[in-house]
Amino acid sequence: MSILAKATSVVGGTVAYFRRMGSPAHQAFGASPDIPEARKQGIMTLKMPVAEGWKDGHVPTCAPGLKVNAFASGLDHPRWIEVLPNGDVLVAESKEQAGPPKTFMDHAAQATMRRVKAIGKSANRVTLWRDADGDGIAEIREVFVENQNQPFGMALVDGRFYLGNTDGIRVFDYVEGQPLQGEGETLVGFKPHGHWTRSLLASPDGTKIYAGVGSLTNIADQGMAVEEGRAAIWELDVATGKARIFASGLRNAVGMAWEPVTGALWTVVNERDGLGDETPPDYLTSVRDGGFYGWPYCYWGQTIDDRVPQDPQMVAKALQPDYALGGHTASLGLCWMPEGTLPGFGDGMVIGQHGSWNRSKLSGYRLIFVPFENGKPSGPARDILSGFLSDDEKLAYGRPVGVTIGPGGKSLLMADDVGDVIWRVTAAD
Repeated sequence: MSILAKATSVVGGTVAYFRRMGSPAHQAFGASPDIPEARKQGIMTLKMPVAEGWKDGHVPTCAPGLKVNAFASGLDHPRWIEVLPNGDVLVAESKEQAGPPKTFMDHAAQATMRRVKAIGKSANRVTLWRDADGDGIAEIREVFVENQNQPFGMALVDGRFYLGNTDGIRVFDYVEGQPLQGEGETLVGFKPHGHWTRSLLASPDGTKIYAGVGSLTNIADQGMAVEEGRAAIWELDVATGKARIFASGLRNAVGMAWEPVTGALWTVVNERDGLGDETPPDYLTSVRDGGFYGWPYCYWGQTIDDRVPQDPQMVAKALQPDYALGGHTASLGLCWMPEGTLPGFGDGMVIGQHGSWNRSKLSGYRLIFVPFENGKPSGPARDILSGFLSDDEKLAYGRPVGVTIGPGGKSLLMADDVGDVIWRVTAAD
């Protein structure tokens, strides 16, 4: 551990200890969350559990009626999953490659992230996993594509494979059962660094590809010019190759999913730091074409962030999200789960909460389900998987990221980038 990482751990632990005494008793969750008044932090809370991994048969805790097993293991920081029509499972293995730190806080945050293996050398590949004998454990592993630039989101449309690298969307010709060939073609470029993940989602008719592009900074700390084209969901027209911003003011929109009743696009968004443990909450929301969701000027509708130079016209049109997911839960993964996938769970959204690093009492670190009815969230969230943290919050056995419906439609697959595992959740025997 570096000297700076040790110092950050000591100072961060002290700050977190005193802030924990004033931490809200309840999370800001649901359609009408109780969001505490902002408390600006001169020194931002830094609290990150050490990456321990899973040992001696230890696995996540399942909701009643479910069981979990390792579908694939021995990966290098698996982040995102795509299931192909033939049942092959693709996993993007990548890691943040941080740009040069500009402030002391940047240095401290990067030192902390290195200590817990959250940043560093990236594998920069997508691997293919196949469960040929149908026992729920992949026994075949192949490199699908490598030498990419922090690959993340994936989509297969009409024999063309789209890959979201941090610097843009590339497309490759696809042949079933074979690795990708050639360097592919860049369709649209994005600015790298900052929030680097580029999730992809094809429209149901295959004519559009949507991409999440997060902000460079927390609250446009380096000005709005460097944020141009960021904090947004982009839309790529497959036929013409033209791209545009579909929705904006989304600080870091990662997972996306289609809600089948209304046909609306939904996403999960990581909100800003430095205002308290629960302020503001990350959120799940439907996304309107042309919609603006507040960042950096305001949050949860039109609550002003007075640390930011204001634009009243932008604030006036800011839309309020649909469903709060708790402060700093780092909700990343998202998929629609239809009724009948898992026993005891109806229609709804499944969300991989990667977990906080910037609050006095850790939050997230679980896979949750939000029930839906008539196209909207219809009740409190429920845990599907938990137990990713030690009781004293010092160790992380795993951290949930991407989630999707498994082959056959009767399981969930979830990427765990600390455990280096793809977990498979099914009905208990």
